[in-house]
Amino acid sequence: ACDLMTQGILALVTSTGCASANALQSLTDAMHIPHLFVQRNPGGSPRTACHLNPSPDGEAYTLASRPPVRLNDVMLRLVTELRWQKFVMFYDSEYDIRGLQSFLDQASRLGLDVSLQKVDKNISHVFTSLFTTMKTEDLSLYRDTLRRAILLLSPQGAHSFINEAVETNLASKDSHWVFVNEEISDPEILDLVHSALGRMTVVRQIFPSAKDNQKCMRNNHRISSLLCDPQEGYLQMLQISNLYLYDSVLMLANAFHRKLEDRKWHSMASLNCIRKSTKPWNGGRSMLDTIKKGHITGLTGVMEFREDSSNPYVQFEILGTTYSETFGKDMRKLATWDSEKGLNGSLQERPMGSRLQGLTLKVVTVLEEPFVMVAENILGQPKRYKGFSIDVLDALAKALGFKYEIYQAPDGRYGHQLHNTSWNGMIGELISKRADLAISAITITPERESVVDFSKRYMDYSVGILIKKPEEKISIFSLFAPFDFAVWACIAAAIPVVGVLIFVLNRIQAVRAQSAAQPRPSASATLHSAIWIVYGAFVQQGGESSANSMAMRIVMGSWWLFTLIVCSSYTANLAAFLTVSRMDNPIRTFQDLSKQVEMSYGTVRDSAVYEYFRAKGTNPLEQDSTFAELWRTISKNGGADNCVSSPSEGIRKAKKGNYAFLWDVAVVEYAALTDDDCSVTVIANSVSSKGYGIALQHGSPYRDLFSQRILELQDTGDLDVLKQKWWPHTGRCDLTSHASAQADGKSLKLHSFAGVFCILAIGLLLACLVAALELWWNSNRCHQETPKEDKEVNLEQVHRRMNSLMDEDIAHKQISPASIELSALEMGGLAPSQALEPTREYQNTQLSVSTFLPEQSSHGTSRTLSSGPSSNLPLPLSSSATMPSMQCKHRSPNGGLFRQSPVKTPIPMSFQPVPGGVLPEALDTSHGTSI
Repeated sequence: ACDLMTQGILALVTSTGCASANALQSLTDAMHIPHLFVQRNPGGSPRTACHLNPSPDGEAYTLASRPPVRLNDVMLRLVTELRWQKFVMFYDSEYDIRGLQSFLDQASRLGLDVSLQKVDKNISHVFTSLFTTMKTEDLSLYRDTLRRAILLLSPQGAHSFINEAVETNLASKDSHWVFVNEEISDPEILDLVHSALGRMTVVRQIFPSAKDNQKCMRNNHRISSLLCDPQEGYLQMLQISNLYLYDSVLMLANAFHRKLEDRKWHSMASLNCIRKSTKPWNGGRSMLDTIKKGHITGLTGVMEFREDSSNPYVQFEILGTTYSETFGKDMRKLATWDSEKGLNGSLQERPMGSRLQGLTLKVVTVLEEPFVMVAENILGQPKRYKGFSIDVLDALAKALGFKYEIYQAPDGRYGHQLHNTSWNGMIGELISKRADLAISAITITPERESVVDFSKRYMDYSVGILIKKPEEKISIFSLFAPFDFAVWACIAAAIPVVGVLIFVLNRIQAVRAQSAAQPRPSASATLHSAIWIVYGAFVQQGGESSANSMAMRIVMGSWWLFTLIVCSSYTANLAAFLTVSRMDNPIRTFQDLSKQVEMSYGTVRDSAVYEYFRAKGTNPLEQDSTFAELWRTISKNGGADNCVSSPSEGIRKAKKGNYAFLWDVAVVEYAALTDDDCSVTVIANSVSSKGYGIALQHGSPYRDLFSQRILELQDTGDLDVLKQKWWPHTGRCDLTSHASAQADGKSLKLHSFAGVFCILAIGLLLACLVAALELWWNSNRCHQETPKEDKEVNLEQVHRRMNSLMDEDIAHKQISPASIELSALEMGGLAPSQALEPTREYQNTQLSVSTFLPEQSSHGTSRTLSSGPSSNLPLPLSSSATMPSMQCKHRSPNGGLFRQSPVKTPIPMSFQPVPGGVLPEALDTSHGTSI
């Protein structure tokens, strides 16, 4: 403070405790500097009176901006109204018990038994010590004492105190506790109410209502409209001392302004509070008088100073809750107390009798589905209405015994304040007293509640988004979506690469087997067969090929592992892709709506929703830019571009598409549930914690009656039944799904697997086309070549043909018929590869001709010939010396092989039948047969 005086100041505004205030008072009185002092609460505890030292020369320059403490007067009137004779008062260490001296003196004169008990910071220790120091009989008496108590604690301390009392079973359901503190917010009050078992009464300081605060916004431009608007809730977040600090600065600003207008300004003087020779400021008295004559309306209401340098204007509200089946734990305003009029209201619980029995009330309404709708409109008769609000009104009329006449508001609006401070719509009808109550989808707002009264809310309210469901995107080849195109390309390239590698390894193995006289590998010897084996392994189909070499086994093992990983990944990703794609929705929140530019959006002009977005969007203290973006689009061209004139118009516009309608969730949900095409959906974001209520005339005696019956309907569940009637959870339209979003467990649509069927159809058509080409190709070859058919060999024709050929050779002699026989190769002793390899060039048959000497005929084993192509062509035999049997490397006309005869003389051939019939090996087409 001394440093500020050295720089030169006109006045000083401080917010400190009592000790610091006394020191500053002495300094400012000596220097003649006006001092506006705001007392601050010690640690959130209730405030006690701060006694300032009197000025030695009688000139006090300190002004108390915050009103004097009047809690003692309020508590005394409260216990008198409640008729308490014995109670206990709990206070914490931050509370100055000397402030209770006047209260205790007056309570003693009234004969009240008051006990005081200090609560330590460790609240749990307070209750645990009771069980260790008291007997059971004393605990019972103490529990009875706790039935009536006053808590002079901070909100956090009171919450902990109540919880400990409930947990230790020291609190009873018939208890009544009074919490006294100038500063407590609505959420803190709800915490106390829900923690307590019995009845709870709260005393706190209140400030002007929204109606009185209109002066704050209009008449004083230096106060931010955001601070004056109770809808924003900033007053609830600020401490009371900060509010008085704000108004103190405003009071000084007005005083300086008046001094400049009167041209009586005194220049600031540099003062030194350390030097004894420093003279006080000459303009201090004039500035002090100007401040005292000031009068402002600020955040705390009216502020002015009396002759005793105090601000007298203070007002308290008394909130109460009753532990009963009627009200449950509903907090309600019982009375108010101010310094001029005292207590305004009654704190006594009294049953409310029905004063509406037999009355006929005038009800004004507005059509809004499903709240109010026209049921019948017969010419010459009054209209009949139906809807959720009408059902609620009928239930109230039945319970309270009144009748009603209903009519629609002339302009069809709920109620909005015009520029000339008048109201239109249903609110205007109530103000002009043409209607007793108004019911429809009307929300409870501070502006409306400043001119009319509202009952308890009978339904919660929030703002939602009504949009058309996104168009269903059908892709018949969605089965390829789990993998990227590059992955599919690599898989397609890997199949032929692995097939070529297998083919090369198979040929290398075949060469090694031939040179080492080992069994040849059985893998396919052609490239297309190798690729086919690889493809069959990839799709997990086909037979298994034996791999004899280590290289082949490594290749096939690696390919099988690759196939396992790829197929498993594809299956898992396909399931996830189909599920996620079915639940895709581009807009889920208000943030998503504000960031996109493709879809326009708006609401009803001059409605409560419109005003809500205007207040949030133009708030400079709003950190989130979402509402600013939303308001910029909604208010484009004064709201003419994107806003509509009625909710029905907005719903129709949203159904057409490319438009999002912002409106009450209850209204748009009903529109979505009853849509014929189920083409719209609702995105419900609880951006406003309001409710629908019944509006009555200001000061109506029926408000509490309606509120009580509404609470009874909620307790009995009748309101839930009515809600289920108009907003069914299960219906024809599903609000929880979108265009392609289905509930969990439902089957996939055909279009999800259309690509699989397309691939199958393409494969079938391609197979038919290839089969037709093969048929055409084979038919052309049949005209050019003699068909070779597999059939039984006519041995007699072969014998006659061979004899005729040998007759033509004069050098030959006839051979004994028993000298030649048809022998089968011992195929069982050969490996399959050895049996097939010599006939690779002649795959149509495996026949060969062998000759044996008569004495060698017993060495062969006779068997039947396998079926194969044959013809009655001659078998030429060359003239040569007798030589051992050998395979002939010349091709026979029937596709087989024959041997040349070792003798030149023609010998007749005889054929021996196979004993025992057909050999089993003869039926195996994989084995060759020789002649």
